[in-house]
Amino acid sequence: MLSRLSLFLALLLPAAGVAAGQYHPAPPAQQAVTLYELDQAHTRLEFEVRTRLGQRLRGEFPRYEGLVDLLPDGRQRVRLRVSTAAAEIPGKPRYTGWMRGDSFFDTLRHPWMEFVSDPFPPHALAQGGKLHGHLTLRGATRAESLDVEPAACERPGLDCAVQVHGDIARARYGMDDWQVVLSERVRFTMEVWLREAGAR
Repeated sequence: MLSRLSLFLALLLPAAGVAAGQYHPAPPAQQAVTLYELDQAHTRLEFEVRTRLGQRLRGEFPRYEGLVDLLPDGRQRVRLRVSTAAAEIPGKPRYTGWMRGDSFFDTLRHPWMEFVSDPFPPHALAQGGKLHGHLTLRGATRAESLDVEPAACERPGLDCAVQVHGDIARARYGMDDWQVVLSERVRFTMEVWLREAGAR
């Protein structure tokens, strides 16, 4: 009997609250709004690996997707997806094939890598500094940071390029083959141009 009475009261009380004007449903959660997209006509994404003999192997990422979001609290966030399957070392097809293979980017199983930044204040891209976030590469997600150079204009990405660079340790993502031949670090450099979201 007591359990039935408890159930009845549990059903009755919310309704009574509504009638008395005391029940307030939770407002819908605010969502991020995309402000900018990477301008693929002008943005350049590159990487570099050095051999133990000092030779530099420079490659390009011709295919990518990038967004700058405005978060509900006024901060911003960068989301970047890069096709490792489309990466190439110009003029060196042998190196390109090796770099796409399972000992490096492993593009058959992991054709994309993704960087999602931590939220940052709107003026951060103009002032420069560390851009912290998480990189997902070869199925592993690790905390990383990129260095953003101070901008040369008031609207970075629109009136001037945003210069970004950063290094990762290959072993943190299972890219630990060829240690005798290649250095441990992979360097990423980006010259980023933006356009307003939806603009064509």
